[in-house]
Amino acid sequence: MDFEYNDKTKHLQAQIAAFMEANVYPNEEAILQQINEGDRWQPVPLVETLKEKARSQGLWNFFLPESHRGAGLTNLEYAPLCEEMGRSFFAPEIFNCSAPDTGNMEVLERYGNEEHKERWLKPLLNGEIRSAFAMTEPEVASSDATNIETSIVRDGDEYVINGRKWYTSGALDPRCHIMILMGKSDPTNPSRHRQQSQILVPLPWPGVTVKRMHPVFGFDDAPHGHPEVIFENVRVPIDHLLLGEGRGFEIAQGRLGPGRIHHCMRLIGSAERALERMIRRIRLRKAFGRTVAEQGVWLERVAESRILIDQSRLLTLHAAWKMDTVGNKLALKDIASIKVSVPNMACQVIDWAIQAFGAAGVSAEYGLAYQYANARLIRIADGPDEVHRNQIARLEMATYSDQPSVRGGNAHVPPRDAGPGFNGKPRFIV
Repeated sequence: MDFEYNDKTKHLQAQIAAFMEANVYPNEEAILQQINEGDRWQPVPLVETLKEKARSQGLWNFFLPESHRGAGLTNLEYAPLCEEMGRSFFAPEIFNCSAPDTGNMEVLERYGNEEHKERWLKPLLNGEIRSAFAMTEPEVASSDATNIETSIVRDGDEYVINGRKWYTSGALDPRCHIMILMGKSDPTNPSRHRQQSQILVPLPWPGVTVKRMHPVFGFDDAPHGHPEVIFENVRVPIDHLLLGEGRGFEIAQGRLGPGRIHHCMRLIGSAERALERMIRRIRLRKAFGRTVAEQGVWLERVAESRILIDQSRLLTLHAAWKMDTVGNKLALKDIASIKVSVPNMACQVIDWAIQAFGAAGVSAEYGLAYQYANARLIRIADGPDEVHRNQIARLEMATYSDQPSVRGGNAHVPPRDAGPGFNGKPRFIV
C-alpha cells in the first residue's frame, strides 16, 4: 500500500486541524464549565454551537465508506481525519463522528430498511438525535457475546424484550431516540452464533428504564455517560428486527470492525497530544539544577513514545487499507491486532505524560487522567485484549498446515539416529 495521504485527505486534514485550532482547543475549558453547571446530563450549548459551525463548513459525517450518505471517504482516507479529532474529547461529536452514533449509523445504513433510515438514520446524520448500543450485560462474561441472556421473544406482530444491560453509552442523553439491542431470540439453536438477533428499540419507550450511571475510573462522562438499562416486557413491532432472526453476530461483525478501528484512530490522536504535552512540560520544568528534558530517562521516554505512536499508526493504516481492499471479514486479524496494540500504546504514552506532570498529571487540570481512563477503557470496550489475542493466534495458526515445510523446518519430525560418520555435532533437519 501507499502510505502517502491523497490530496483529498490532506485538504480535509488541514481543514479539520484549522477548525480545531480556531474553535475546539480554545473552548475546551468553557465546555467543561458548561457541563459542570446545572444539569450535567443535558446537551452542552457550546458544543451544539460548534456543531452547527462545523456543519456549515462541510466538516461533517466523514465516515460511512461505500455510501452516498457520508463524505465518500474510504477507511484509509478517514483514518488521519479521525486521528485529528481524537486529540480532543469533544471534537468527534462536533464533527458528528462520535461513538456509538457512527457504528449505529453504519448498522442502519447496511441492515436497516427504508423506514428505519428515514426515521432514525437521517436525523442521526443531521445531528438532530443521538443513539445507543445495548450489548454488554452485568450477569455474564460479555467478552464471550454468546453468553448474552437478554431475551427477544416473538409474540404475534411484536417482539418482547426482557433483560438487563449496562455501559449502554449515551442512553440517558435526552437526544437519544434510538437504541440497537443485541439479545437471544433462539436460545436452543445448535449454532451458538445463530441464537442472537439485533433489534431497534425507540426511546423513550414503555418498559425501558435507565437504572443508574456507571463512572469510568471516577469519571461520569457527562453528558454522555454509561448507564445500566432495564428492559421489562418491552414490546416493539416485528419490523424493528434487523436483517432477520439469528443474524445478530453477522451484524455485530459489520458494526464492530469499523467501530474498533475508529477507537484506535482516535487514540493515536490522543497519544500524540499527550506526547506534545509531555515534551512541553519537561522542557519548562527544572529539577536538580537542570530541565527535566535533560534527564536521560525522559529523552528515552520521548523517543519510545514516538516509536510506539508511529508503529501504531502504520498498523492502523494497514488495517484500514485491508478493510477497503478485501473487506472487514478478511481484515479481522488486522483489526484485532490494532485493537490490542493501540490502546496499550496509548496507555503507556499517556502514563509517561502523567509522570512528567507529577501530581498535576493525576488531577483534572490537564486532562491526562481522563485521557488515560479512556485509553484503559478501550482495552475492554468492543472486546477485551485477551479475546482479540486469541483470535489473532487462531487466525495465524490457521495459515499453516501440518505438512512438512522446507522453509519453516519440520518441527514435528522426530530426531534420526546418528548413523555412521556422526562426529558428535548436532545435525539440522530441514
